[in-house]
Amino acid sequence: MPVPLWRNRDFLLLWSGQVVSTLGTRISGLAYPLLVLAVTGSPAQAGLVAAAQATPFLIWFLPAGALVDRWPRKRIMLAADAGRAVALASVAVAVALGRITVGHLMIVAFVEGTLYVFFLLAETAALPHVVPKPQLPTAIAQNQARDQGADLAGQPLGGLLFGLGHAVPFAADAMSYVVGLVLVAPIRRPLEEKRVAQHRHLLAEISEGVRWLWRQHLLRALVAIASAGNLAFSALSLAVIVRATDLGASPTGVGVLLGLFGVGAIAGALVAPPVQRLVAPNVIMIGALWWWVAQMAALALAPTVFALGAVYTVGALMGPIFNTTNAAYRYALTPDRLQGRVNGASRMIGWGARPVGALLGGICLEALGAVPTFAALATWLAVVAASSTTSRQIRRAPRPETLTEQP
Repeated sequence: MPVPLWRNRDFLLLWSGQVVSTLGTRISGLAYPLLVLAVTGSPAQAGLVAAAQATPFLIWFLPAGALVDRWPRKRIMLAADAGRAVALASVAVAVALGRITVGHLMIVAFVEGTLYVFFLLAETAALPHVVPKPQLPTAIAQNQARDQGADLAGQPLGGLLFGLGHAVPFAADAMSYVVGLVLVAPIRRPLEEKRVAQHRHLLAEISEGVRWLWRQHLLRALVAIASAGNLAFSALSLAVIVRATDLGASPTGVGVLLGLFGVGAIAGALVAPPVQRLVAPNVIMIGALWWWVAQMAALALAPTVFALGAVYTVGALMGPIFNTTNAAYRYALTPDRLQGRVNGASRMIGWGARPVGALLGGICLEALGAVPTFAALATWLAVVAASSTTSRQIRRAPRPETLTEQP
């Protein structure tokens, strides 16, 4: 009988460290656009900073995946937290001295996004080494709850701290990475299988992971859905900020509104394991896409901040359920020696659309406003949902637990 997760020391250290650092990330995530809007008044420039933070998803996921399969995963996580602490501290200092620029914010956002890629791939690949396989779906759902709990607390706190002083949320994020580093350091278990030293070119290792992913038709379809969906979702937060501001919300009110996303997402994370057991995965995946079409349309029609918050909360419910099902397929099919590379390739394609979506979202918001932007997002997601509904790979997807690792 596996030890319950709440008594699994190494899982709790990894999970707790990320609770704190993810909270800090959410705090600064709200502070970035608020600071740019306070300094320049330009949603387009706020979109540039968001794009700079997301651009590493397109650049680094492939090489980082190969390096995660080559280097010790724990050391990667420790180095990433240390680097992010220094980067965010530089923003706090620059703001306090009155020397902050959009260029500085773009550089720090890019560095933070880069180190996040390395940390995320190392943590994802390490999870099966601290959690027994039967407990993986529950652990994935708890990680989703962790992230969404950070949304719930972090974004309102980010608005509050920003109101106290523009440097404060960035200093808080820097400290959160220090705490994360301290909690990850005592993990005892090896976070990768014993490796045989090989002298292969990095490109050859990357190609092996990409070719493997290409041969997995179901995973390939899921990656395509994620990429198309993220093109829309990367613009969502900024669109909600702009719309809430148009409706008269204060910075603290905007933070509270964005934090409501965490309420729905935590509920989704709590019900994700039983839903995954009881509902066919193809129903989950297709149903989630149409759910999000309805959410975008409702956001366009919301007449008040309260209605906007209600729709944003309900729309978030489906994300953890969809993500838990998606991750279960990756863990079921991918061997440990390829975890970093396959996750890197998957996320590069799936998340590579984020900088494009953030940039287009900022431009669309400045040119058209929030309501037409929501309508455009709903239209795009309807195209994605219709295509997925007709996909044979999605409609016939078996349950993850019936699958075995593919060589």
